[in-house]
Amino acid sequence: MSKKQKIERNSIHLGDTVQVMSGLPDASVDLVFADPPYNLQLSGELHRPNNSKVAGVDDDWDRFDTFASYDEFTRAWLSETKRVLKPKGGLWVIGSYHNIFRVGAILQDLGFWILNDVIWRKTNPMPNFRGKRFTNAHETLIWCTPSPNGKGYTFNYEAMKALNEDLQMRSDWLLPICSGGERLKENGQKAHPTQKPEALLHRVLLASSNPGDLVLDPFFGTGTTGAVSKHLGRDYIGIDADPGYVDLARQRIDAVAPLAEQDLDVTPSKRSLPRIPFGWLVERGMLRPGATLYDSRRRYAARVRADGSVVANRSRGSIHQVGAAVQGAPACNGWTFWCFEEQGQLVPIDLLRQKLRSELH
Repeated sequence: MSKKQKIERNSIHLGDTVQVMSGLPDASVDLVFADPPYNLQLSGELHRPNNSKVAGVDDDWDRFDTFASYDEFTRAWLSETKRVLKPKGGLWVIGSYHNIFRVGAILQDLGFWILNDVIWRKTNPMPNFRGKRFTNAHETLIWCTPSPNGKGYTFNYEAMKALNEDLQMRSDWLLPICSGGERLKENGQKAHPTQKPEALLHRVLLASSNPGDLVLDPFFGTGTTGAVSKHLGRDYIGIDADPGYVDLARQRIDAVAPLAEQDLDVTPSKRSLPRIPFGWLVERGMLRPGATLYDSRRRYAARVRADGSVVANRSRGSIHQVGAAVQGAPACNGWTFWCFEEQGQLVPIDLLRQKLRSELH
């Protein structure tokens, strides 16, 4: 790529990561997922108890002479990443204990704002055959944004909650490693030693991007990020220095069928939904002045007034202010606290807000 060349979406580029990224325009990418070399520094062979050899990571791309050379490499690609990311974009970096702490320090040195560290706990990790350490059963992902105040980034909170059976998604993710039919092989051997499971990328992309966003993977490997991006209606750019991996990635992604547009919708964040004042329910006749609201256990009651305010005992104000006052609490979400009575049953007023929101939008 030449400097400031127009972005070719859904493309894979063979070459050095930093050189290729230098040709991308400033602030042009919505999300980056990076699975950089871990710098495992392995020496010697590892064998199972039956004396069979373990296929570890011994490729040249994972070898660095010193920690200083690895840090220089890391700072170079992260600097380019920060340049090409949009101010409200996001970056995910995955690593092991060999490298992730060095990466995290450099991220902070460069001014990234760390949002979460996420632990990928593997359901089927490789055992520790020598019995001299704990089994390495997890990898760490760092999620961050180039914005110095950490605001405005994409986080599909409600979608993550829906994915987790309506429970808030935690920062420890239990997922299997890539195996079985998903694992790409050549001549009966693993095509790539650290191929990531598509389930991991599905969660990352669903959480922090939207359909049509541009996702960059500067260490593309066999194309997991591109395959999941295509499936979920995102565009991608992949970069890798190994021509064999690039060929495998192209073949793999060509076989992916994208989801239909109507299947890409996710549960929207409540903050992204249009604001509906409580008074609108009153003026639309969905709740009439003089109606009584109750909490779900009928401990408290409030009377609705014509201007959309409510009154309970000596407290007057919004549904939120009065809800907090009757409980002696510092704050209250009146939409979920107050209910109205319908056919002898208490129904949250939030249902009326949802109904009005759907009518108006």
